[in-house]
Amino acid sequence: MGVTNNELVQYARRGKIERVGQGVYMIAQRMPEENDPYAVSVALVGSDAYLYGESVIAMHGLAPTNPARIFVATPRRIRRKLPAELRVIQRQGGDDVVVYDAIPSQKVADAIRACIGTMLPERLADAVRSARGEGLITSREEVELIKEVGTCG
Repeated sequence: MGVTNNELVQYARRGKIERVGQGVYMIAQRMPEENDPYAVSVALVGSDAYLYGESVIAMHGLAPTNPARIFVATPRRIRRKLPAELRVIQRQGGDDVVVYDAIPSQKVADAIRACIGTMLPERLADAVRSARGEGLITSREEVELIKEVGTCG
């Protein structure tokens, strides 16, 4: 954004920004938003990271999930220390990445598929129906996902 490292340090000292993690800062005097934890988690992992699986479902409120964990995928190995609630999944391509609420994310349909076997089939079926109702998946994807979710139990 055209800000030097020295300026960042000065802004932080003055309390205008807060350091969240390595290379990630937030404006100090701002109203928190509902999806901030997801945006911060993706930013902490890196520029090629994206929200993954259960966390995509949780961000959209499609089904109850464990709010104590945030899943972020990236194609590279992460060596820096990250918050304990952040789960990094190494993925080598294959995921279509879209942007929801300015947060790079796995597509909702792919996120639901990624949760088969880790979430209850009933919850996933509810997530499918909710996603269709909100226009996040097509009717064709809904039919395919219901079949996949129904056969996973």
